[in-house]
Amino acid sequence: MAAQEQRTASALDTALLWLAIVVLIVSIAGYYYFTAYTDVIRVLGMLAGVVVAALIAFQSALGKTAWSYVQGSRTELRRMVWPTRRETMQATLLVVVFVLILAAFIWALDIVLGYAVTLLTGRA
Repeated sequence: MAAQEQRTASALDTALLWLAIVVLIVSIAGYYYFTAYTDVIRVLGMLAGVVVAALIAFQSALGKTAWSYVQGSRTELRRMVWPTRRETMQATLLVVVFVLILAAFIWALDIVLGYAVTLLTGRA
């Protein structure tokens, strides 16, 4: 009995996901089909289709799992200790300085290797 319920739930989930994909494809096709209307109406229609497709997809087991993952991520973001403005500025400055030093090193290496190649090929 449990296997039958599992297959039914799985078939229903598959059907819901396919329905969501069809709604999404129809909304995208509608965007290109209704070229006589303004872009705002076409975009709003397509976004409505995307929202409906997402709502349909979230009714499946996969969608419910994805939604619980999003909710868990939001919870973790609230718990996270964000750096202060000063720490952010220091880290950014450190990255910029490191990038400049690395760029200067690569530029100097390019000059040296270019000079070595001209000496080896006899073009100097």
